[in-house]
Amino acid sequence: MVVSFALYLHALGYNGAAIGLVLMAGLLFGALLTLIVGPLSDRRGRRGLLLAYECTAAAAALAAMLARGEAVLIIAATIGGFGRGANGSAGPFAPVEQAWLARELGGAQRRRVFSLNATVGFLGMALGAGLAALPGAFGRGFSSLTAYRLLFVLPLLGSLGAIALLALVREAAELPPRAHPHVAAELTRTENRQLRRLALTNAANGLGIGIIGPLIAYWFARRFSQGPALIGPVLAFGFLLGACGSSLGARLSRRLGAVRSVIWMRTVGLALLLAIPFARSFELAAALYALRGAFNRGTIGARQSIAVELTRAERRGLAATVQSLSLQIPRAAGPVVGGWMIHTGEFVAPFLLAAALQAVYLVLYRRYFGALDREPQADT
Repeated sequence: MVVSFALYLHALGYNGAAIGLVLMAGLLFGALLTLIVGPLSDRRGRRGLLLAYECTAAAAALAAMLARGEAVLIIAATIGGFGRGANGSAGPFAPVEQAWLARELGGAQRRRVFSLNATVGFLGMALGAGLAALPGAFGRGFSSLTAYRLLFVLPLLGSLGAIALLALVREAAELPPRAHPHVAAELTRTENRQLRRLALTNAANGLGIGIIGPLIAYWFARRFSQGPALIGPVLAFGFLLGACGSSLGARLSRRLGAVRSVIWMRTVGLALLLAIPFARSFELAAALYALRGAFNRGTIGARQSIAVELTRAERRGLAATVQSLSLQIPRAAGPVVGGWMIHTGEFVAPFLLAAALQAVYLVLYRRYFGALDREPQADT
């Protein structure tokens, strides 16, 4: 869907701003779900919430595949979040997933598994982006809207597979011990201060991501007049390198510390982001984009583990919610801005604006969380 959905809307006659509005609707709906289910997961079972999410996503994919009216498609896209580019995570239910993993694991093992989880997600995204080129490979191409509709089979099958896997998993029932009320109150104040810093830092990052991330297929189509048959493999290769970068990020976290590894890798990614719009050919722009995926996406596991380590075990659903929500809400505004710029022929400005925001993110991240690398890791 990262490859095909924006181009599907383009084929239906939507302009850049309208495509951005549709993507924004999905992101805002996802943010609302995150706001509800993240804290709820600290009090209720996480497995049931994830099952509910996958069932809803399967229904949305089926509706979009069968829809002939645009209203049904837009509603399904809003609920299913098609094209939002969740980097292989569980979308708005990612805080539930992260809190569940954090509860089962501790210390260095947690960071390793978070990086592994991100790696597997990227491999899934790479496979999906590659499969978006199937109509072209079979000679059908995208000359008719039917080819776009058939691609909704892929997220449908993905959700059904996730439902089957979740049905086999059991969640631990025991709750972690709670601190004394006076100690807990002081810890809560400290944790809340860290979470506010996390939200401010992520807001700059989320807006920067939203301006270009969900629209990269649309940018390639407008800038170089390419379609899904070529854009799909490019994005697939980018996600594949993201999986490699996630493994690299895990190793760097052990050697340099999680925060320093994030700053180092994201700085390289920032330089590559600035270079993409100045590429003279599709091949060079595609190579720069794919390489950037290795460095930017490779930090996701480390950043998720840092977020859940900012609080005690009983508040990790809240911490993961802040991590996700503070990215999602600003990111939701980005596609409208970026889509309008691309539609008016501004192919460089969106990248410069996104790069400036991500530079602010790096400065804040180092200032607020740089000391965490020198602190002992919690195992609870």
